Amino acid sequence: MAKTVRLGSGSAYWGDLLEPAVKLAELGELDYLSFDHLAELTLAILQRQRAKDPTRGYIADIVAWTEAILPVAKPRGTKIITNAGGANPRAGAERVLEIARRHGLDDTRVGVVSGDDVLEAMLRLAGEGLQFPNLDTGEEHITRIADQIIAANAYIGSEGIITCLEQAADVVVAGRVSDNALYAAPLMHEFGWGFDQPELVGAAVTIGHMVECAALLTGSLSNFWAEAGDTWDIGFPIAEVDERGDAVYSKIDGTGGLLNEFTVKEQLLYEVHDPANYIMPDGIADFTAPTVTQVGPDRVKMTGMTGKARPDTLKVCVGYSDGWIGDGIAMFSWPDALAKARKGEEIVRERLKLTDVTPRAINFEYLGVNTLHGPTAPEPECEPNEVGLRVAAHCTTSAEAHAVRQEILHLWTLGGVGSAIAPPGRPRPVISLWPTLIPRDAVEVSAEVLEA
Repeated sequence: MAKTVRLGSGSAYWGDLLEPAVKLAELGELDYLSFDHLAELTLAILQRQRAKDPTRGYIADIVAWTEAILPVAKPRGTKIITNAGGANPRAGAERVLEIARRHGLDDTRVGVVSGDDVLEAMLRLAGEGLQFPNLDTGEEHITRIADQIIAANAYIGSEGIITCLEQAADVVVAGRVSDNALYAAPLMHEFGWGFDQPELVGAAVTIGHMVECAALLTGSLSNFWAEAGDTWDIGFPIAEVDERGDAVYSKIDGTGGLLNEFTVKEQLLYEVHDPANYIMPDGIADFTAPTVTQVGPDRVKMTGMTGKARPDTLKVCVGYSDGWIGDGIAMFSWPDALAKARKGEEIVRERLKLTDVTPRAINFEYLGVNTLHGPTAPEPECEPNEVGLRVAAHCTTSAEAHAVRQEILHLWTLGGVGSAIAPPGRPRPVISLWPTLIPRDAVEVSAEVLEA
């Protein structure tokens, strides 16, 4: 009988639902349960936490998630892989060990993967003349922001996770590995796929991409939201993969959501620029190749996945301090709600001129009119019952951001009758993104296994 591996998706982001992951651990008959918690700028936030307290810097979810899932998964032989280590994988792993001991799981082995923090290497290479152009803007020299950088983390691949699994880790805690490496790594480990087999690694990357966003494969954030049913009790996906690289996607029977060939195709194209060249640290997947077939209720088979050799460079997300945000919301009621909101914009603009406050950029959005569609939104065909005016200004200093906040508050008395002000938050720092590339050989991935 051909070998298969069952992978479960436990989360898609920091703060995702916990209950579907617990249900997967209990009922999914899984070999691996993986958790993605990191977005592009999360590491900058976590680095700030670690700078204040060297015992922090990991995703706080790792505590609650481990408490709920490890006592269920460990007796069943389900291994856990997570990037919740964030900016401090070792500290995150030590918290997992504490929880394992408390639950009497003293034979638990926890792998730690690090090496994605490349700030020192980047600054050294920049000093030697290597340029790190901004992939979004084309600006060539990172030296302009060198003294503002908070974090620089490379998207590393599966190598460190595989090393930990080879050393019999029950849990692997990583930092900024690519989202799909959380799933590609166990497949490469279990089937012995190497980087000299790009077609199979491409299949692993594709499968990882399909399940990494959890509920997005099972009817969440879907064009089929109305058909997805009880999404408050949604089931997270399972991928059952064979040694040929074919996969069957499913979810726990009786859970909410929807899994069909259309939700699969939606996820296949999610966050993709060039479907024929999905560039990841482990390989370059070809999303034009797979065949998708419905094989049963909430069961879809994907075959024909392939890919090309991994790139010589790795993407780096550089987060840097870039000023402050001051924002707030005023609400205006019928009659003439939209006209009152437009008058509110005029008042804020003129007040900032009077007080000599010049934001770097300022944005006015009309809630219920153009918040999502922006300038493409048509004019309302009828008089709205109410319209909100959101003002957001990017400022150089906290004082300027505070001044913007104050002018929004003044709309309570300067605006039209029938207005209300949402309590504005404090000015908050802006962390901007400088995406760039670093040579693969400049990144040193390390892996170790700790024992409870």
